Amino acid sequence: MSGGSGDRRLIALLGRWDEPTDGVVNYCSWLGRALEARGWTLEPARVPWAQRGWMASLRWLRQQRSGWRGRWVIVQYTALTWSRWGFPFGFLAVLHELRRGGTRCAIVFHDPTAYGGQRLVDRLRRACQHWVMRRAYRWANLSILTIPLEKAPWLPARPDKAVFIPVGAILPEPRASANAAEPAAHTEKTVAVYGVTGGEHTPREAGDIAYAVNRATQHGPEIRLVVFGRGSEDAGEALAGSLRGARVHLSVLGVLPTEEISRILSAADALLFVRGHISTRRSSAIAGIACGLPVVGYSGPETGFPITEAGVALVPQGDREALAQALTRVLGEDAWRWELRERSQRAHGEHFSWNAIAERYIGVLGDVRRHPR
Repeated sequence: MSGGSGDRRLIALLGRWDEPTDGVVNYCSWLGRALEARGWTLEPARVPWAQRGWMASLRWLRQQRSGWRGRWVIVQYTALTWSRWGFPFGFLAVLHELRRGGTRCAIVFHDPTAYGGQRLVDRLRRACQHWVMRRAYRWANLSILTIPLEKAPWLPARPDKAVFIPVGAILPEPRASANAAEPAAHTEKTVAVYGVTGGEHTPREAGDIAYAVNRATQHGPEIRLVVFGRGSEDAGEALAGSLRGARVHLSVLGVLPTEEISRILSAADALLFVRGHISTRRSSAIAGIACGLPVVGYSGPETGFPITEAGVALVPQGDREALAQALTRVLGEDAWRWELRERSQRAHGEHFSWNAIAERYIGVLGDVRRHPR
């Protein structure tokens, strides 16, 4: 098929590889599978700036873009995939080359709110990221945000070239029978924690987890706490110390294959999420929804529809006591836990499954194709 408005061959343009697992690459892989089932293709390509430098990488991009003329190039944005220090000016150079090459450019903003912090360098970095994202929005044919548009402070008042599409779980789609019925009653409840931020955030997040599960065991059964994913091994020592003598059996499993993650979540009673607040760009929280789990966590500035349609028990960010009470209720009240399971299953099918996400992509790409900028 030649390039043009009817071309169903999409390019996913990536920046620097993220270690040890690259969530953006995984996002493109799962999205590509769902699109392929609908007669579309999503071909990955990576700008090699981290290996070759920017000048050589832009020459490489000029060579590639000749074959992309008239096609959709979907550029994946996080600040650190286009800059080692979070000042992503090179991202604009990439967009400039794509515009000159006659491609149709869409941007997926995986980090649509910029980085936090109050140091001078943090404020400079945040101002730079907002400026880059504003300029990128103006240059692109389409911007795709993973949070509701009103949550992005840098967008214009009427963002007619932006759409909201939540992320999906980086997991195999659960079988129709998964979580079809509440597990049989048992004396021990399983609480899953999928990912810890790491670094300076580890002590606070480990403290929140330990406080919540300790309090929950005071009003209910023993708990099996399973911690896995990024940062879990860093948090393991702190958790072991805080939980010593408690009625909690701790398992720290590290980074796992996606099939194993699905198995663990499907067997759990709840997902406890303390990596900041829950939002539609947090694939680790959405993994719990995909597996039909109640999700206990914090709400915050990005929390909104459709994450609030799922089986979530949310409390104000940082309120450990409320977090513990919410977890205690989810584990202790069977009817409430079952209702939250049903809500998660329904929200996954309507909003967070890769099938729903792929349909949304096809719809918005078709709209922009009919109404070019």
